[in-house]
Amino acid sequence: MPEGHAIHRLAGDLNRSFAGRQVQSSSPQGRFVAGAALLDGATLSAAEAIGKHLFISFDHTPERVHIHLGLYGRFAIVRESGLPVKGAVRWRLVNGETTADLRGPTACALLDDIAVAHIRARLGPDPIRADAEPDRAWQRISRSRSPIATLLMDQRVLAGVGNIYRAEVLFRHEIDPFMPGSGLSRQEWNDVWADLAALMKAGAVTGRIDTVRAEHEPEAMGRPPRHDNHGGEVYVYRRASMDCLVCGTSVRTQSLANRRLFWCPRCQPRR
Repeated sequence: MPEGHAIHRLAGDLNRSFAGRQVQSSSPQGRFVAGAALLDGATLSAAEAIGKHLFISFDHTPERVHIHLGLYGRFAIVRESGLPVKGAVRWRLVNGETTADLRGPTACALLDDIAVAHIRARLGPDPIRADAEPDRAWQRISRSRSPIATLLMDQRVLAGVGNIYRAEVLFRHEIDPFMPGSGLSRQEWNDVWADLAALMKAGAVTGRIDTVRAEHEPEAMGRPPRHDNHGGEVYVYRRASMDCLVCGTSVRTQSLANRRLFWCPRCQPRR
């Protein structure tokens, strides 16, 4: 599932390609016919990301398209028009020179302001957004006995943080992932939040998740670069049984809340 930085990057791409311009809107697959027809010929006002949720507004209706890509969704933007439809395209946007095809989302629906507000209300603060309130997340974390690694993945606590960012930020701050949220100090939380904001904002720009510091880059360590779907350099994510880049201890993994957790037992000792 794309993490929050990818949805913010997608919102930016949609704004650059379509904002302020009239669009042709259709649903070749047939599962968004009524919504697509309502928006055909409208001017796209803005695309906005909140965590892993995408909202797209138009000039002639207060309703917004809500999209959640889920595990299999893709929203591909191609600088070309008149393209043949390939596969199950839920929603197609065309502005004469650019085509955007949405395939396989978990959610794609027109929502009114009340429905949008309900979605926003159940999300924690998004580290990428300028209007984020990190204290809201801290209030929930500091009162919880759940493992901090579980809390960081809970979208009701933090919006947009996924499996990669949670593993990496805990490693970068030498935090035991199994420690209850109430065991985290306020200073540790402030540092984690600031680091998440910096890492995720950088990821939204580059389209990669890079979390290693300069001294641990491949060139600095004389090691080959990592090849993974997310395209970046990481410390522990999907590095189970490999040597920790910092201490050389084997990286460990286990299931936690139905997701794979990765950590270094030496750099992140149990508290």
